Amino acid sequence: MFFERELAFLFEICQKSRVRTLVVPQGRLGEHLQDYRVGNLADPRFVKGGAIDQLSQTAAAHTLYKLTDAFFRCFLMLQLPGTDDTSPSLLLAGPYLSAPISDHALLMLGEELQIPPQRQHFLAEYYQSLPLVPSDGHLMIVFTTFCEMIWKTPTFNVVTVSREHPTVGPVLLPLPPGDNETEVQVDMKTLEQRYAFENELLRAVTLGQLHVEDRILQAFSPQSFEKRAADPLRDAKNYAVIMNTLLRKAAEEGGVHPYYLHRTSSAFARRIETLISLADSGILMTDMFRTYCRLVRRHAVQQYSPVVRKAILTIDADLAQDLSPHTLARRFDLSLGYLSTLFRRETGKTLTAYVHERRLEYAAHLLRTTDLQVQTVALHCGILDVQYFSKLFKKYHGHAPSEYRI
Repeated sequence: MFFERELAFLFEICQKSRVRTLVVPQGRLGEHLQDYRVGNLADPRFVKGGAIDQLSQTAAAHTLYKLTDAFFRCFLMLQLPGTDDTSPSLLLAGPYLSAPISDHALLMLGEELQIPPQRQHFLAEYYQSLPLVPSDGHLMIVFTTFCEMIWKTPTFNVVTVSREHPTVGPVLLPLPPGDNETEVQVDMKTLEQRYAFENELLRAVTLGQLHVEDRILQAFSPQSFEKRAADPLRDAKNYAVIMNTLLRKAAEEGGVHPYYLHRTSSAFARRIETLISLADSGILMTDMFRTYCRLVRRHAVQQYSPVVRKAILTIDADLAQDLSPHTLARRFDLSLGYLSTLFRRETGKTLTAYVHERRLEYAAHLLRTTDLQVQTVALHCGILDVQYFSKLFKKYHGHAPSEYRI
């Protein structure tokens, strides 16, 4: 091939971006797609007969395809030039994600694929393993340049076959307005107000004071930002990263275990890096404040003994697992009587009552935020009998699951 060096360079960039690349004869791509399944949750719709295989049958020359399949996975595909002695081949790069996939989308995808709730984590782990590459980022620049070189023309077709992804707004840290004093005095007063505001914000998170949200968050205003970078979007991201770190530390001081902090701060970090505009600038900051406050209110375990703390973390980590008192006692190598007595003395609740409470709160969340069937919600909450689940739910929330959703 006359473009061997260019192709090798392209492969090197894809490798460093953790994006897989594949070159196969056109018309035989389906034979090579078995590795594109979701871990050990193989589904024929992910591989043969899927959108990639179908598109590969009709891929035209001098055309770069940007594909997002039915499972939110992104691919780039093009036909490589052949020679007199060889037929054209296809170059496929992917899968990768152009935006983080939400928990809601994962749950609905698991429902569509009929994945048992006990194996839902395999689906989440698969998507966490995919690289995050903005749709118009460096990879697209490299591929378009590669196409120009091998096709020896600056003009070619780019065909997009995709489904839309929601975008998140930026986070902006406000600075309180100054007054009419001298410039130096204004700067000093602004800094004092800013640090006082930040301290109040962090103190509210440490104490889990969700009720002060309106009073604190009304200070957020994009216009009141201190401009540090030439790019306003870079400013927004910088402030978002800083506040994510500060709020995480405040929640840690409030007694939240690192398990919850890592999971939450990582999710926000991914959202921050996908900011693409300054629209709705306060939304993500508000969400961060609420989320960290709720972590303190719900997951503060600092006051508990190591045994009870471990029990709470085990329960909250996976509500679909077997969480009977006997199972938990065996897991911790403790007697049932000791674990039950200690848990009730420190939390004021029995193990069974705490497990039911957490499961039914999660059930209400799923009913509010997803279209999962009631029996599927029950399975995600570790309750196999849907009638028993409905009875518990009505007793706890005052409404049957079907009524609660309306």
